[in-house]
Amino acid sequence: VQLQASGGGLVQPGGFLRLSCAASGRTFSIGALGWFRQAPGKEREFVAARRTSGGGNYYAAGVKGRFTFSRDNVENTVYLQMNSLKPEDTAVYYCTATTTRVILTTMYQSATYEYWGQGTLVTVSS
Repeated sequence: VQLQASGGGLVQPGGFLRLSCAASGRTFSIGALGWFRQAPGKEREFVAARRTSGGGNYYAAGVKGRFTFSRDNVENTVYLQMNSLKPEDTAVYYCTATTTRVILTTMYQSATYEYWGQGTLVTVSS
């Protein structure tokens, strides 16, 4: 599975961006997809995820209500719509996928995912 993320950039506080992640290869084997981010000097942290079998989206507390994770099954692309952006959202955002069976308690852990995109930088600043 290969993942290609795009859509990052510079945006003012309160603005919005939409990140995209195109998946290729053995996409039929993907069990879950996710987004993580890593701010300068900080550890990588969970942002959002969903299982391909259904069950809805899961979000980190700090982005819930502002970010929306969606998927286009035809194009094998996932999106992260980010609204009401804050300076603390500044980070490199990574899309990720796993072909393993994912349970809820492990969905938030970066070690669950074996495939990672190259990352796209989001900078929120005035």
